[in-house]
Amino acid sequence: MTFSVTILGSGSAMPIANRHLSAQILNVNEHLFLIDCGEGTQLQLRKYHIKFQRINNIFISHLHGDHYFGLICLLTTMHLLGRTNELHLYAFPELKQIIDIQLKASNTKLSYPLIFHLLKCDISEIIFEDDRLFVETIILNHGIPDCGFLFREKKHERNMKKNVLNKLNIPFTEFGKIKKGEDYTDDNGRLYKNADITIEPPKPRSYAYCSDTKYFEPVVEQIKDVDLLYHEATFMEEKKTVAAQRFHSTAKQAGKIAKKANVRKLIIGHFSARYKDLNLLLEEAKKVFSNTFLAEDGKIFDI
Repeated sequence: MTFSVTILGSGSAMPIANRHLSAQILNVNEHLFLIDCGEGTQLQLRKYHIKFQRINNIFISHLHGDHYFGLICLLTTMHLLGRTNELHLYAFPELKQIIDIQLKASNTKLSYPLIFHLLKCDISEIIFEDDRLFVETIILNHGIPDCGFLFREKKHERNMKKNVLNKLNIPFTEFGKIKKGEDYTDDNGRLYKNADITIEPPKPRSYAYCSDTKYFEPVVEQIKDVDLLYHEATFMEEKKTVAAQRFHSTAKQAGKIAKKANVRKLIIGHFSARYKDLNLLLEEAKKVFSNTFLAEDGKIFDI
């Protein structure tokens, strides 16, 4: 079952030739979630052959332009291509005003329902839930309302052993109970322990997206033990004063957060255009947290 992150953009502030602005696709069993939508996102979706009409949920972390300037372009392209399915947009209230005025100015009436879910900047809450996973906000510290997103799979049901299905004539009506962990008693009164007739399901997977933020330890408890953490690393440690002033983090600080949270893997991104050699930031983060990788455009991280 798929649970992967595709990096569409890894740069900050302004795009450069090989580094687009913040955007990622989370693929959960072929259900696509778009996280941030910087300038050029729809071109990146096309470049990496991602069918963006299958995106039904978009999460915008905050309203600095490098995280949402590509949104109106994507929304209108979906419209021009005849989309009819609902699209859910999770963002701070001002974005609804921005989108509404852009659509009004161009006299555009979207061919599909665009449903806004307004985020809060002072409290973490579950903002999405279906039968596969739930999403909750992570409060960050960026000088304006800003949040990250924590995606957690729900616990999977247990799987029936194939040899048991072949051997026992278990009524279909009992399957649901057994998959939920109940024992099974056949018509002769024989008890079959659940552990003997099912297989332990895979461990639920998790992904934490920590968008623009200065070094902010309060996030640690919420993202503890996640499988994959994305954390911004706009600057190197030599620029830590500038990073703090601009409410950003250094690569070393991203490593510290990953280490304190005991995550399995860290990817760093949102790199300043001043850095041509990203390996310098990678090396800095790896000195603190060895299992660190660069969130370069086009990379896919499987969980």
